Amino acid sequence: QVQVVESGGGLVQSGGSLRLSCVASGFRLEDFSTGWLRQGPGKEHEGVSCISSGDGNTAYSDSAKGRFTISRDIAKNAVYLQMNSLEPEDTGVYYCVPASPTTTVENMCANPHLWPLDAWGKGTQVTVSS
Repeated sequence: QVQVVESGGGLVQSGGSLRLSCVASGFRLEDFSTGWLRQGPGKEHEGVSCISSGDGNTAYSDSAKGRFTISRDIAKNAVYLQMNSLEPEDTGVYYCVPASPTTTVENMCANPHLWPLDAWGKGTQVTVSS
């Protein structure tokens, strides 16, 4: 079965950390670019951090730079998002979305409409309290 399963979300106080996991089955995650996209309450989806297929180039939104780190474990067929110094504005549902690359990972991360959000997992809820 081709799927990704996200985990690691939860409730954390402002300044805290969480590590999100995205484990794929039925296909090789490294063959796809993978994005962590977020949808905050009443907001549109936004690309938070992305990693390209193959060479693993990374991209971050301005709000994520310096606080979040995306990584990939090929052996575990997984992508992770380490989130530090969390802020209430980081609250939302985080989706792990693999996609065939159509442009640079930076461009893909900046354009959520390029990711097939409807095709993948249910996401994991992150709530940051002030």
